[in-house]
Amino acid sequence: MNAKEALNLLIDGNNRFASSNHFFPNLIEERRLELRSGQNPFAVIISCSDSRVPAEIVFDRGLGDLFVIRNAGNIISSSVIGSVEYAVSYLNVSLILVLGHDDCGAINATLDNASESFFVRGIQEKILPAIEEAKNQNGDLVYNSVINNIKNQVNKLKTAGNIIPQMLNNEEIQILGGYYCLKSGKIDFFNI
Repeated sequence: MNAKEALNLLIDGNNRFASSNHFFPNLIEERRLELRSGQNPFAVIISCSDSRVPAEIVFDRGLGDLFVIRNAGNIISSSVIGSVEYAVSYLNVSLILVLGHDDCGAINATLDNASESFFVRGIQEKILPAIEEAKNQNGDLVYNSVINNIKNQVNKLKTAGNIIPQMLNNEEIQILGGYYCLKSGKIDFFNI
């Protein structure tokens, strides 16, 4: 499946979810048994760990459809890069989406400088450039920080290692950003 077809499946699924017309595909026993022999997901979703944004649900997808990587703040780390490289190299996934959302706890905690944890601060350090950039922009600081963070993480992924940049250059994969609205359930997709 190419990236455009995969994106259309994500858009259609999110439209179903947001309008409460979801049908939760691929959740039957037959599908579970079929997947014992391997997986063939059509998209990689790098999403925040926030429990209000479960990728399979907000895209109305089921078993084996999505390759989901979640962490606080949807940041790109070496393990995320390795997971994406695996998905595009071995599973032939052509679409990668970095998905952020409104009212992100990781963004808010970074704004508040709330953590004394060494590990949480490591996440905050990766988010901080997005906030610093947002301080110089018009509009809502949190919203702009979330959008900037999505863009920054997409740009990190686009230049990570040699596999992903080469596949982008050969137009074998596409990387997009997405913004999920908790109130509407809708996702805005954008190129970076």
